Formats: sequence, structure tokens, C-alpha cells
Amino acid sequence: MPLLALLMLLLLMTSCASAPVPAPAPPPPPRPPRPSPTPRKRPPAKEVWVPYAASGRYDVVPGGAPARPGSGEVVRYLVEVEAGLPFEPAVFAADVHRVLNDVRGWARFERVDHGPVQVRVALSSPLLTTLQCEPLRTGGELSCWNGTRSVINALRWAKGVPQYRGDLAAYRAYLISHEVGHGLGHGHEPCPGPGRLAPVMTQQSKSLDRCRPNPWPFPDRGREPGCGDTPPDDGRGCREARG
Repeated sequence: MPLLALLMLLLLMTSCASAPVPAPAPPPPPRPPRPSPTPRKRPPAKEVWVPYAASGRYDVVPGGAPARPGSGEVVRYLVEVEAGLPFEPAVFAADVHRVLNDVRGWARFERVDHGPVQVRVALSSPLLTTLQCEPLRTGGELSCWNGTRSVINALRWAKGVPQYRGDLAAYRAYLISHEVGHGLGHGHEPCPGPGRLAPVMTQQSKSLDRCRPNPWPFPDRGREPGCGDTPPDDGRGCREARG
């Protein structure tokens, strides 16, 4: 083969050969993991500040509410709130009515806004509580029955007591049940023994005396078969709630 033809053949073979494949680029370094977002903390429940003194004047909460269904005595009562306290009167009245008409309570209660009534439930500043409860000494903290009123200290209503371990709803039920109990003629009772439920007429705001807290006059009512330990929150018995 002539030399020129051989050179042209070699040149053609070189141009047709595949170009070398470049080595793959190294993968990028892994990104550091993103930190988990910090969970937002719920703001603590706003604490109600109760003034030592308010207006010194009671306002009757208008309106009324019927006694719970059933049989037996119906007690007429009204609710008063000292003007100037940081509580909605209608909400306080509804709470009181729910407690008084619980099946574990004293009786059936009808709320009215005029006399005659057997009991007045009065939410009061510490100063007005002291004045209403004399000669009893409340120390600006306790509540009382003064012969016509169940005087509820607004400071206790707002904060409760350590004995109830933060269960403010249960303590409020005790407070109403205890002071209205005095209005119905019931006196104080001692703790019956260590570990037992304190009678509602025990002075639980002062001490449980080794008893367990109990806000109800008749705590066993409503413990029907299939009901569990606690009746419905609206105060009805299990049979009433089921139908």
C-alpha cells in the first residue's frame, strides 16, 4: 500500500474513535440536618388578679335557672357579685348553679333574682368578706356563712388551695357546697380517718387532716353500674344521661 494511502487510513481511524469519557464528578458533601423547629410554648393561663377591696356593693345577678329534674325539696336562692370584681357575674352564677344542681349535691336549687330566698351566694372581695363575716376571722382568705349569705371570698375562688393540687373546678365545687351547706343548717365535721374522703363540711380550706379532698355532700351518688366513678359533668345521674 502506498505510504500516502496508509497515512490517510490511520488519520481516518483516529477521527472515528470515541472520545474518552470524563470521570464523574464527586458527589457534593451532604448538608447538615436542619434542626427541628422549636415547639411553641403555650402561654401560661392568665392569672386573675383579685383586688383586696372593690366597690363594697353587691349586685344581684339578673335572671334565673330551674332546678334539675327529679323529686324532693327545691331550694330558692339568688346570686350576688360585688361590683368591681374581675369576674363575669353571669359566668359565676352559671358555675354556682351547676354545682348546686349536681346529683351529688344537697338538693335541687332554683335560681331567682328576687326574694324570698333561703340562701344568697355572694362573691366578695377579701375586704368585704372580712366585713360580712365578722365576728368570724377570715384573715382575708377564708369564706363564711353569715346567717343570710354564703360569702365566697373571690381570692379563694380565683386561686384555690394547695390541698386540691391545682384542681380549681373541684375546689370551687367544695367552696359552694360547704358554705351553702351552712345555709341549710349543716355544721362542721371532722375527718373520719386517714385516707378517707373528707366530708364536705370539713374545713378543707384550712386542712384535710390526712383525709382526701372531696367537694360533694353525697359523693357516691351517680355511681351506678356501668357509670364509672364520676357522673356526667352537667350533674345528671347516669340513668338520666343515658335516656
